[in-house]
Amino acid sequence: MVEPQLEASAILEVLNRHRVDYVIIGAFAAIAQRVPIPATRDIDLTPDTTVEDLTRLSDALRELNARIRVEGINEGLPFDHNATSLGQSTMWNLICKYGEFDLCFFPSAFAGGYRELVVNARQATIEGIKVPIAHLSDVIASKEAAGRSKDLQMLPTLLKHYRSLTEKGEGKGPE
Repeated sequence: MVEPQLEASAILEVLNRHRVDYVIIGAFAAIAQRVPIPATRDIDLTPDTTVEDLTRLSDALRELNARIRVEGINEGLPFDHNATSLGQSTMWNLICKYGEFDLCFFPSAFAGGYRELVVNARQATIEGIKVPIAHLSDVIASKEAAGRSKDLQMLPTLLKHYRSLTEKGEGKGPE
């Protein structure tokens, strides 16, 4: 099986239909805010960790037939999950027929996870789907805190774009 191309809107549509509370983070959130960086091969999400939300997330993952992403196994590994098991990990690297996606419950710089990120989140429309995306300043803070080589390489472009938005009066606070 060949790795599927990312159809983020299909993944997001399922999450929205199941009323999962989440914020899109990482490079995908930056791209949604028109930062000129290369397209990403996955979408990173920070879901809420309430039992109710994790239950809805588990239902959405079942509908997506989400599997654990493992190097060398293109279709991923099946896994059984529920609200409790999903909440016992801080990160899930998953794949489904719509592509790769990561659930990161507590991204770098955001120990409060969803509840901290949603405060500054912006609404965006991606291929007709309304979604919450992390504020660009939060994406920058997370990339700086993660300190990975690929994140640090992206920082100058993120900062330049953020400064240009701020100069236009668009970069401060949530919309």
